[in-house]
Amino acid sequence: MQYMLMCCIDEALWNGLPDAERDAVMNDYNSLIQDMVTSGHYRGGARLQSVASATTLREQNGKTVMLDGPFAESREQLGGFHVVECRDLDEALGLARRIPPLRVGGSVEVRPVDPAYRL
Repeated sequence: MQYMLMCCIDEALWNGLPDAERDAVMNDYNSLIQDMVTSGHYRGGARLQSVASATTLREQNGKTVMLDGPFAESREQLGGFHVVECRDLDEALGLARRIPPLRVGGSVEVRPVDPAYRL
């Protein structure tokens, strides 16, 4: 079963961390990704650019409206994602617990990929 690990953090909090701490988190993150590739769990993912680069589309009165920014109703922003192959939710949660930004205030949403719509 595939799971999406959606990694979120308050961008202001992340940017406020000392450079050395951010570098340590990202070094640990790179090691985790390599571990997941080696173990065969990793199917793909990416780190996203700043929310300042986001564009949100909405439909109003039958017309598409484009807005600058993420406009999510959350203090945290989606910073990246991973798709992993796991036996079950417990195994996916085990991988998610290892995501380094958790230790500096991030969160990870773990959600099964719907097999009926998987590409």
